[in-house]
Amino acid sequence: MAVVYNVLLYYQFVPIDDPEAFADEHRRLCMELGLKGRILVAPEGLNGTVSGPIEACDLYRSTVTSDQRFASMVFKVDQASGHAFEKLFVRVKKELVTFRADLPSDPNEITGKRLTPAQWKERIEKGDVIVLDGRTDYEYDIGHFRGAIRPDCESFREFPDWIRTHLADARHKPILTYCTGGIRCEKLTSFMLRDGFTDVYQLDGGIVSYGKDPDTKGALWDGLCYVFDERVTVEINHTDDRHVIGRCHHCGEPTERYVNCRNYRCRLQHIACPECERQFNSACSIACMEAPERPWYPGQPPRESSTSQRTETA
Repeated sequence: MAVVYNVLLYYQFVPIDDPEAFADEHRRLCMELGLKGRILVAPEGLNGTVSGPIEACDLYRSTVTSDQRFASMVFKVDQASGHAFEKLFVRVKKELVTFRADLPSDPNEITGKRLTPAQWKERIEKGDVIVLDGRTDYEYDIGHFRGAIRPDCESFREFPDWIRTHLADARHKPILTYCTGGIRCEKLTSFMLRDGFTDVYQLDGGIVSYGKDPDTKGALWDGLCYVFDERVTVEINHTDDRHVIGRCHHCGEPTERYVNCRNYRCRLQHIACPECERQFNSACSIACMEAPERPWYPGQPPRESSTSQRTETA
């Protein structure tokens, strides 16, 4: 493919005194540069993923890092042949990732020990560690690190209760956490340490950075990595030891394709093999397959064709 676009993934925990004003200014910047994506602004910082022409992305990065608050912010960069988003959203939130824990979780005060990709791979291969996927269940199902625990969580805010229920006996064992770009593990490990866990680690830069490491080449990762844009999934493991772990929602056969349910009242994003997608007409169930089409009238705007129903960022 002709690479003329970049996809940027980034975050920074830093106090922002007036999030509303900052969001308005940031929205204008992105519109001027022709960027699209999802950006969250909160009193605790900035979290976003955007796409645009390479030159525009370069200018965006230099403009953002010229602000001393974001001078050290790390941008994870992917190449693309076009925009990875249909629109631009810049929203103000209470938290950069919705956690709602009953304990403080400020990564600037305390967080898990950071492991480089090489250190991460070495610790997993050595064994005697608990590998915790810091993402949600649907992300795990399409791809994860070998031997990682699957969280029974549909949203990140469920993690505090889940951890206290399922890891109560592991408070003094080494626990390795990972997520897409690193931001959720910042919160997760900060909470765990304040909750009494004593030996907690996080994959520095997340799965995305691990997959770009020239030495590890994404080894020990099975399947694909779910991302919150129109690409839906990206490759991580670039070795010969790669396995498909996704299973069709209908028949259970191995596949790596996410499909949005055709029922506009449902739109469940589910894994489906090509045969079942045709058989169920892209629906997640017989009931949704038989549901009526969404009413449409002349003069209405075109229906959106987004391939991703998720609204979170990494």
